[in-house]
Amino acid sequence: MRSRALAAAALLAVAFTGPLWADVAALPKGVVRVTSVEGITEYQLANGLHVLLFPDSSKPTITVNITYLVGSRHEQYGETGMAHLLEHLMFKGSPKHTNVPQELTSHGSRPNGTTWWDRTNYYETFQASDENFEWALDLEADRMLNSFIAKKDLDSEMTVVRNEFELGENEPRAILEERTMSTAFLWHNYGHSTIGARSDIERVPIERLQAFYKTYYQPDNAVLLVAGRFDEAKALAKIAAHFGPLPKPTRALPHTYTEEPTQDGERSVTLRRVGDVQAVCAAYHTPAGSHADSAAVDVLVEVLADTPAGRLHKTLVEAKKASEVSGNQFNLREAGMLVFGAQVRQDMSLDEARDILLQTIEGTAAKPPTKEEVERARASLLKSVELTLNRSDSVGLNLSEWIAMGDWRLFFVNRDRLKTLTTEDVQRVAVAYLKPSNRTLGLFVPTAKPDRAEIPASPDVAALLKDYKGEQAKAQAESFDASPGNIEARTKRLTLPGGARVALLPKKTRGGAVVASITLRFGDEASLMNRSSAAALAAQMLVRGTARHTRQQIRDEFDRLKARVGVFGGATQAVASIETVSETLPDVLKLVAEILHEPSFPSDEFETLRQEGLAQAEEARSDPQAMAFTAYQRYMSPFPKGDVRYVESVEEQIEELKGAKLEDVKAFHRDFYGASNAQLALVGDFDADAVGRLLGELFGAWKSPRPFRRVPSVYKDIAPKAVVLEAPDKANAVFIAGVNLPLRDDDPDYPALVLGNFMIGGGFLNSRLAVRLRQKEGISYGVGSQLSAHPLDPSGSFLTFAIFAPENAGRLEAGFKEELDRVFAQGFAEDEVKEAKGGWLQSRDVSRAQDSRMASTLATYLYLDRTLAWDADLDKKVGALTPGQVLEALRRHLDTKKITQVKAGDFAKSVAKGGGQTP
Repeated sequence: MRSRALAAAALLAVAFTGPLWADVAALPKGVVRVTSVEGITEYQLANGLHVLLFPDSSKPTITVNITYLVGSRHEQYGETGMAHLLEHLMFKGSPKHTNVPQELTSHGSRPNGTTWWDRTNYYETFQASDENFEWALDLEADRMLNSFIAKKDLDSEMTVVRNEFELGENEPRAILEERTMSTAFLWHNYGHSTIGARSDIERVPIERLQAFYKTYYQPDNAVLLVAGRFDEAKALAKIAAHFGPLPKPTRALPHTYTEEPTQDGERSVTLRRVGDVQAVCAAYHTPAGSHADSAAVDVLVEVLADTPAGRLHKTLVEAKKASEVSGNQFNLREAGMLVFGAQVRQDMSLDEARDILLQTIEGTAAKPPTKEEVERARASLLKSVELTLNRSDSVGLNLSEWIAMGDWRLFFVNRDRLKTLTTEDVQRVAVAYLKPSNRTLGLFVPTAKPDRAEIPASPDVAALLKDYKGEQAKAQAESFDASPGNIEARTKRLTLPGGARVALLPKKTRGGAVVASITLRFGDEASLMNRSSAAALAAQMLVRGTARHTRQQIRDEFDRLKARVGVFGGATQAVASIETVSETLPDVLKLVAEILHEPSFPSDEFETLRQEGLAQAEEARSDPQAMAFTAYQRYMSPFPKGDVRYVESVEEQIEELKGAKLEDVKAFHRDFYGASNAQLALVGDFDADAVGRLLGELFGAWKSPRPFRRVPSVYKDIAPKAVVLEAPDKANAVFIAGVNLPLRDDDPDYPALVLGNFMIGGGFLNSRLAVRLRQKEGISYGVGSQLSAHPLDPSGSFLTFAIFAPENAGRLEAGFKEELDRVFAQGFAEDEVKEAKGGWLQSRDVSRAQDSRMASTLATYLYLDRTLAWDADLDKKVGALTPGQVLEALRRHLDTKKITQVKAGDFAKSVAKGGGQTP
């Protein structure tokens, strides 16, 4: 539920419909209109609550997001992690909503809560309806002031949060970044990770949590945002009805006042833990996210850390001194941080990588960014802005970051600054902040003449935004019905001359957004023998250069064309995913066709890819999750080595990569790639006839060199086994338990098994396993189950998973077994089944509203010869299920005595500390 990973906030989607009411007197009592920018209108209630309304009829969903202006920055001594711990307790209920996870699941929502340094937010995305909207508003209004925040809930949830803390302790690179931040900030709370100190998590008194809640969880410290399909006037009236009665607090909000002093010399930190890949990290203080320099620093990050154009990529990765580089600026309410890093394999020199990293970063002062570098970075950043402006369902989640920085309109100001900044601006911020005395990384070096970076004061945001209007907003899209029947009626299918099949779903979208999915299928069981490694490398090499474009030129073209394109694949298929806009769609499709058809396989890029793969594989050696899942898959899928279904060990992956030859990769593409057995699907704003003709030109004559015959999925009856893997020095362990099933998705019992699995380990913290192992006992932060059934072969599986502290292995296994035994002995209550059906069906509606998901589904259904009628039929069957039918199906197909279990963790240390017996 928390935002632990140190990552920059994504941008957001907006549109403009004009003012809600021309006559202020028409507003609900106690509501005043504040401002409106590009389709988002701000209001304020008499109790101080700020409300942002963003109507968007193009998707049949609503997102309700509430941002509280409190985060780990506001914690006091002994309270680190308290804001995040309180976030967890907010899901434990209030007088009118006693079982929040159950309600979130039964309404088919996609919910969560996140905590960061300056804010905490809670959101739920659900199918647009008056009933769902009323429920969401009532939930957030009630838990704003009336959440239980009870001692009994703290006792169980504390161990869940501690388990989450332990999960992060498994990631040496993330911990290195935390240590660097804590060293860079001597006094400010930005130096504390949001997850907090383990001792504070375990010991914080409930009274301090309750006081924290009563102080900050109030209407005058919150911003409510509603985005999606709703009537504006009705929505504001409902909001006023639910939140208006909440009293305005009489207390004065406390304000933090600690300022980090100017850093006066280099600082360093060294982390020593078990691991297989080295890392180096360098951090520099930067101004607040609202400061004018922030946009220029974002461009500077792209210039230095982008892949493959960035300077660090060229001096480290291409020079084979590191396997991967990264860069990120934390835009915060107060002065933040700029962090660069590099991943270095064991056979590379960490000292040499460190020196090159610092020379490249701090050498920017003497080697200014070029106009080409700045324009490339600007194009990439503005492309992301424009594409994100087409996705209203993530508005509230992303606006939370800008609200936390001082005002939601800062998002637009930052975009404007990106458009107008100069190469000189980027050079100026490089000189101002990328200096040794402002760096946290290395050794202490005395100097007679300190050269310190003076960080500007945070701007007066109110003055900065006075009379700000923004740009002209985008036009509204059509109100699209995402039901199976309407999708099917709107979809056009055709077959290209060469055999490729196409599905086209045209509709008006915000900003002319279009998504596409292209799947090339190839080979058969015999011809693909011993070629899996070459196949995987071939797919990854496609975007690294063609006969007409270098890797960088491809990247630049996609930025210019406002396109996000991903290409991935393996031994039996390659897939290209596309997100772009209507006016550039033809050129994007042409470039994607070139990438798939005419790769050049540059030798230098191949060597870079090998190094990246080796670093990833070596890191997996000691990661409990990778260890457990690899061991489980190898045991449950026992195919001979060389078969495309064979699961390699980590050591085998490393050996394959070390011995990989570029000629084998080229040969695989030459022998198998073609469009004779391709499926292409597009969803969005385009002319179906024109696109159909273009696809025929691009893919119609591209014949596959060899015949395609799908590799069957074979059911294996595997004897149950218990596997324990030691992962030294890892605070978090992983548990996997499952069984193979002779099951196809047209089996009469499949709908009942789907619903049964949803109640066992699906939903949002409301499944049997989640309630037992997380909600009640606090053993696991992440726990759930999965059911799979092949659409063409009788081969499926049932899988459960959990993370936990190694000393809790016995309790976890006992709880897992007891809950499954209870299901098979007693089944499910009628109310439980009714609520599960409602939640599952609504979640299906939400999924169908996602254009990228629909494009992928349409492409897959072309291969399976299915239409959306299959979805409608499955929904109907699930909706008609009874508790008895679900229980009978589970008993027919699942036998708990046949379940295989795999655990990976530091169990030896747990025993040594007296944490329990070896599992």
